[in-house]
Amino acid sequence: MSQFRRLLRWGLLASAGLMLLGLLAAGTLYYVVTSKLPDAQTLRDVELQEPMYVYARDGRLMALFGESRRYPVKIDEVPDRVKQAFIAIEDARFYKHHGVDYKGIARAVWLLATTDDKRVPGGSTITQQVVKQYFLSSEYSYTRKLAEILLAIKMERELSKDEIFELYLNKSFFGNRAYGIGAAAEYYYGKSLQQLTLDEIATLAGVPKFPSSGNPLSNPERNRIRRDYILDRMAELQYISPAEAAQAKAQPMHAAPHERPTEVYAPYVAEMVRREMIARYGGDVLTKGYHVTTTIDPTMQQAADVAVHQGLRVYDHRHGWNKVERHFDLADGETITAIAARLSGIPAQAGLVPAIVTATGRDGSATLVLADGSELTLPASAGAKWPGKSPAALYKRGDLARIRRGEKEGEWLVDQLPRAQATLVSLEPETGALRALIGGFSFAGNKFNRATQARRQPGSSFKPFLYAAAFERGFNPASIVLDAPVVFRDRRGHMWRPQNDDGRFRGPMRLREALVQSRNLVSVRLLDAIGVDYARRYISHFGFDEAQLPPNLSMSLGTASLAPLDIARGYAVFANGGFQVKAWFIDEVKDRDGKLIFKEKPAAACRSCGQRAGQERTASHIVDGFNLGPAVTQAKPAESKQPTKEGDTPAAAQPTAVGADRVLAPRAIDERVAYQLVSMMRDVVLRGTGTAAKVLGREDIAGKTGSTNDHRDAWFSGFGGNLATTVWVGRDDFRSLGYREYGGKAALPIWIDYMRVALKDVPIASNEPPAGMVEVSVGANGTLLPEGSGGITEFVKVEDLERMETYTNYDTEQVPDEAAFDIF
Repeated sequence: MSQFRRLLRWGLLASAGLMLLGLLAAGTLYYVVTSKLPDAQTLRDVELQEPMYVYARDGRLMALFGESRRYPVKIDEVPDRVKQAFIAIEDARFYKHHGVDYKGIARAVWLLATTDDKRVPGGSTITQQVVKQYFLSSEYSYTRKLAEILLAIKMERELSKDEIFELYLNKSFFGNRAYGIGAAAEYYYGKSLQQLTLDEIATLAGVPKFPSSGNPLSNPERNRIRRDYILDRMAELQYISPAEAAQAKAQPMHAAPHERPTEVYAPYVAEMVRREMIARYGGDVLTKGYHVTTTIDPTMQQAADVAVHQGLRVYDHRHGWNKVERHFDLADGETITAIAARLSGIPAQAGLVPAIVTATGRDGSATLVLADGSELTLPASAGAKWPGKSPAALYKRGDLARIRRGEKEGEWLVDQLPRAQATLVSLEPETGALRALIGGFSFAGNKFNRATQARRQPGSSFKPFLYAAAFERGFNPASIVLDAPVVFRDRRGHMWRPQNDDGRFRGPMRLREALVQSRNLVSVRLLDAIGVDYARRYISHFGFDEAQLPPNLSMSLGTASLAPLDIARGYAVFANGGFQVKAWFIDEVKDRDGKLIFKEKPAAACRSCGQRAGQERTASHIVDGFNLGPAVTQAKPAESKQPTKEGDTPAAAQPTAVGADRVLAPRAIDERVAYQLVSMMRDVVLRGTGTAAKVLGREDIAGKTGSTNDHRDAWFSGFGGNLATTVWVGRDDFRSLGYREYGGKAALPIWIDYMRVALKDVPIASNEPPAGMVEVSVGANGTLLPEGSGGITEFVKVEDLERMETYTNYDTEQVPDEAAFDIF
């Protein structure tokens, strides 16, 4: 055998061996890579990160929560022009290849061989990009590239082209936290896909290549160049005509940030929903596309917002100009742009826009710069709300000003952030459904929710709970208690001398009048008579934590630190006839596909569910050792010791069956006690500390004012129609609200403004005496009078009659001016 033939044979053998080794290596690599490839079918059930949507009860959007903006779209909802734009720039042969563009790969190999670049365009198809987005990292290696190619081929066999394209359009990043074409269209243009123009479509198609550095906001010129190239490509592929491309390229870049508009402004409630959803479903709840419907009523919420803002402004104006919020040392010749930049991070609060004063005029005017770089000149009249103060008198150069729009077109007025804060909580007494909640003057200024997180002393607005405890012990609205000086001493010998707000004493007086006039000393004596331990245990039935109630006589003056929401829930017990309801605000939760995963079924009050006239009372009325209603066999309508007109019959609700899907709320207090307190609190409005509420023109308005030492807190809690509402006004630093800033002056006007709107067209709520009560005539000294002899009419519990018949009147001449008792 010739040497040439030997060499040829060895060469062939070596080549075959190398080929075999190559095939073995390739097979091994293929096996290693394919064994780690995920199942492409999982993309059919992929869950894209989608924000959590929060709605008011009527379906209007209240908030969006989530790190990313993404509103997934179905491929059949995507206009053809949008598809064509992405195909033109990303993968012109998308509907022709089988997942891999071999021409593109060959071009990439050639560039790697002929250039020094380590990263070159790899000819990735849309399918390969979907593979990278969902399954692979951004690592640059041959192994990863091979895995990408193999998985792209596998994906094309298992998914349709439209399914792959839909995944691509919904996953691609478009900058500014916008993921997917749906979110990009809304953020950059405030439009849906169907509303986009050709130039806008091409602009968005050019973003995924450089989402952060080449989007139309960060670099409009770079994005414009790419937009025009895409339009040329679309014309080249005959998706559009050259004339259409030229017309679109002539359009100026006009993208701007567009947040999805919220239709109902309730940021404090939205934050409550966010926290509650995380507590229920975990930290990733904000990325699963849940749709949460709340109990919030948009009309009531807006009314609450307006009432709180207006009420705090009125309060603040009563106490005059405060001081400049902040001052900036402006350099001489500092540009408007630089001045405006100083306002970064200073939000507008409740319509009070921040601005920096750059100059003041001798005519009283002031020139200001706003955060957007615009200039504004305020005339001297802009300070009219502050008597004798023009803008020039209030500000100097560098001061931070707060201005708000006036009633006239283009009018701006000088204002300031109120020194006080306020909350409003309104719920339906029958179910506890929250209808409106305001946690403070401005969520942007302070996210602390005073309605749920603050603990403030309720003052005299706590007295109805104490009176209810006393009525359970046999007292009634006609009972006489002494309003006179009293001294209590503790075991260390310290003396406590409680006082009335006016410093006066009225002597013996009926409890109805004591509540109407809010007499502190009567409350103190009443608590002393029934016992602190008993009162704490009984009052906890209103939903309060017993540990939060002071274990001493100061509790009678409302010294417990309680949340406004808890006070509102407590007043709901009176309004609903004695049932303890839970305050709730999430009505239902649906997943991204609209499947219902939660529906609230609240425990509800039911006055006529076999617990009043026509049905025997059961042992269930014994709660925590308290008899919350006598066991009356075949309970009768309210009896009367007074003659009645012929044909008159006292009203009594007929029993109603409770449905199988209805949960009955637990009874908190006797319905007869609830009736008595409602009657007394209606008198508070008619002729007591809450008379301003008579302006509402409703006979069912009832409530109680509250104030604390040094006027640190002002309250009004009450109910009417189908709502129980609490308003608190105070300062976060616990400083005084000012001289004579009682609940009836600082809080009640807010309550009135809100309820005027919230109760519009709502029927008047009745307050008929329930079964087991007797109508009696009582003398001024608290003794029963014979029938027909006049006196004051009261409804009392039947078991209290014997006590009243043997009642011994106070001998006021024997009552000392001041008596000392042990507090404990």
